[in-house]
Order: sequence, then structure tokens, then C-alpha cells
Amino acid sequence: QVQLVESGGGLVQAGASLRLSCAASGRGVSTYSLGWFRQAPGKEREFVAAINWRGGNSYYRDSVQGRFSVPRQNANNTMSLEMNSLKPEDTAVYYCAAGSFAATQITARIWKVYTAWGQGTQVTVAS
Repeated sequence: QVQLVESGGGLVQAGASLRLSCAASGRGVSTYSLGWFRQAPGKEREFVAAINWRGGNSYYRDSVQGRFSVPRQNANNTMSLEMNSLKPEDTAVYYCAAGSFAATQITARIWKVYTAWGQGTQVTVAS
């Protein structure tokens, strides 16, 4: 069973940078695909970014392309979400997720294919 523990998040000013981390543990996790989703109050959960740890390909929603990045996994199976040039509309609870599938441009965005989820961490961007 895969377990995910998130860290990071907080309150920052618009234009600032922030890093979220997600420590993954469990059998076979190094071959999983990992994703980041977010949910703002009153809105549906939405895809942010994902990486196929086996193939190394990464995917992003249009609104964060060029500002956010998901570096490749490190030896400790920790995934990061590097967020730059943050905007007030990035404010949300951010969740990391993992699934035993090979993420593609299409499947990475579907939250239902992920089988493990972190507890969520709040990111607030003040204008």
C-alpha cells in the first residue's frame, strides 16, 4: 500500500515562489505516476501537474505551464512541486496523488485513476 505525506505550503505574496514536497512510500512506488491536484473553496478538484516516474515525462495544466515544475524523483522517492510566480488564483488546497499506471497527456489529468492521496496542504497567495 502506497502512502503519501505532504509538506510545504503556506501564505505568500503574489509573485513569490513555494515548494511542496510529497514523500512516497510503499512497494513499487518508484515505478508509479505521481500527480498534484488542487481544490479551491467552492470549486471542483483540478489537475495541476504530474510525472511518470518510470518514463520521466511530466504534464501540466495550461495555467501553470512555465511557472510550475515537477522535478524527477530523488533517491528518497520524494516528489516536489516547484511553484514560481504565484498568483492569487493559485490559492487552494494542494494534494499529491499516486497511481500504478503510466501517465500520459490524457490519463495524468484524471483524478480517479490515482489510488493513493496525501492529506492536502493549504497554499494561499495574497494579492
